[in-house]
Amino acid sequence: MNNYGNSPVVTSGVLIIGRHEIQELLTMPAALEAVEHAFQIQAEGKAVMPPKIYLDIPSGQGDFRAMPAYIEGAAGVKWVSVYPDNWRRNLPTVLATILLCDADTGCPLAIMDGTYITEVRTGAAGGVAVKYLARKDSSVIGMVGAGVQAEAQLRAISEVLPEMEEVRVFDLHKVASRKYAAKMGTELKVNIYPVETVEAATEADIVVTTTPSRKPIVSEQCVRPGTHINAIGADARGKQELESGLLAGAKIVVDDVEQACHSGEINVPLAAGLIRAGEIYGTLGEVITEKKKGRENNEEITVFDSTGLAIQDIICAKLVYEKARGRKVPAFDFS
Repeated sequence: MNNYGNSPVVTSGVLIIGRHEIQELLTMPAALEAVEHAFQIQAEGKAVMPPKIYLDIPSGQGDFRAMPAYIEGAAGVKWVSVYPDNWRRNLPTVLATILLCDADTGCPLAIMDGTYITEVRTGAAGGVAVKYLARKDSSVIGMVGAGVQAEAQLRAISEVLPEMEEVRVFDLHKVASRKYAAKMGTELKVNIYPVETVEAATEADIVVTTTPSRKPIVSEQCVRPGTHINAIGADARGKQELESGLLAGAKIVVDDVEQACHSGEINVPLAAGLIRAGEIYGTLGEVITEKKKGRENNEEITVFDSTGLAIQDIICAKLVYEKARGRKVPAFDFS
């Protein structure tokens, strides 16, 4: 069991922790445990997380976001960029760096790659949502989008739903769907089939959307009763993957109400007056702590609106730091 409650011990310097080491230290099972714990702490009012700060670049090619948080003895900030066309440069869409500090002294503890942490903790949030909101007999997964986050989502779901039998994947780029099916099918030992339409992908028990779309691509008509949806792609104003009518008829669970209203899947229909903030059922943390019920029957459609929380980044960064502390020499000495 991870000891999340203890504050990090201040070293005489700052650790520099790169992606490859983080990949060794932060497994998906560990991230699932850490992220679920972060949701719990958030619901109990024991974390501090100001809203994201957005810095839009005049060229319109991308934006930067500052995400500060405090949770259980550690404070930090993630500086993250989102550049949708980076694939043309053979670069990740999301690039991030995390600065982790000791909350008792203010001393910097570590500077670490945040790109992989973002990937894993976002996948883990989706896995936690499936654990609490999907039908227990779910076995068919539909992926809309076949990028890096689609991989992380499926890895997390495979940990909480080990009996999944089939995955259907759709992407506008058919080559991406085929590569995804080959890679993830081999890795997870599950049958994965590229499909030709969104509708074919959404004929599933669990649907995961991970696209940067600014117009709805999943309609109310193509989602069956009892489906759970992880809506992951919308993370800025104007982005929307699900039709407003689908959202209006679903049980909407968010990671954070303020962030979801500003930049989550619900931001467009809210701004248009098609749904009201009062129609948000609750937060995932409230479901985890049993302040709110999760799935109540096998017919309701549940939606998890994931915007990505700084507390997820910082609790995972703290876990990485604690594991790395004994095996690295501080890079900078502040003593």
